Amino acid sequence: MKTIMFADDIADLQPCVATIGFFDGVHRGHRFLLGHVSEMAHEKGIESTVITFDRHPREILNSDFQPRLLSTLEEKVFLLSKTGMDNCVVLPFSEKMAGLSARDFISDILSARINVRTLIVGYDNRFGHNRSEGFEDYVRYGRETDVEVRQWKPYVMEEVSISSSVVRSFLMEGEVEMAERCLGYPYTIVGRVIHGEHVGTELGFPTANIVVLEPRKLIPSPGVYAVRVRLDSGEYRNGMMNIGMRPTFDGNRMTLEVHLFRFCGDIYGECMAVSFVRRLRSEKKFRSPAELIGQLRKDKEMAEACFGE
Repeated sequence: MKTIMFADDIADLQPCVATIGFFDGVHRGHRFLLGHVSEMAHEKGIESTVITFDRHPREILNSDFQPRLLSTLEEKVFLLSKTGMDNCVVLPFSEKMAGLSARDFISDILSARINVRTLIVGYDNRFGHNRSEGFEDYVRYGRETDVEVRQWKPYVMEEVSISSSVVRSFLMEGEVEMAERCLGYPYTIVGRVIHGEHVGTELGFPTANIVVLEPRKLIPSPGVYAVRVRLDSGEYRNGMMNIGMRPTFDGNRMTLEVHLFRFCGDIYGECMAVSFVRRLRSEKKFRSPAELIGQLRKDKEMAEACFGE
């Protein structure tokens, strides 16, 4: 897939069948749509193009908006590259672009600059100033510039239309297995290992405290999770992760701590990618460190059983 960062001097783009959206997480619903775009482009003998944005549009439209992202731009482009699309055009979303009407966006950007000949929009996709217009308007504007506009149906799994919002809802409830089913891959965060207070070591469960590299990335609900970890070295390890305030020790800030099974090594300053496998339990305040140790042993048994399955 060719990645094109949209700029004023962009030129020589081939005619294409395209779709447009933020594509946060590139979940099964997105891939369902992109597969149709690719098939239609193949039938027409032209290229397939996915058009996305470098930031969440609401960051420009509402300065107080703090997105909770499923994927960074780099992660999103990587996931899109696995879909079989020919091109990915990344639009820099700005106040100027936000001010374009749907008519002008179709004629001046999609048709004139990106050479879109067929535009396939998702069932709930809206664009243009204030997102006040809909599919019938897009069809009419497309006819004016020889852009055929079609609408594609939603991807439904177990009577639920898969969307990025649905995935976020599952993660915020700790339902990482349902999130994985919607995404088609385990939800993953990337963080750098920092020094902590070494409480885990004193309990016999040393942990790697991490700070997520992308602060806008969504963190699942507090609790204990079975996780699969990729280290800087490329090595994969099983483990369990605690997300929470450490109430047993009267913690006053959220921490992310990963205990790697049967691992001994100095990884301070390194990065690790943590993929969520299963939520083991919610966060709980224990009466004593001894009671917590007993629960951690049970957590480890449950986590290892996950990987044994």
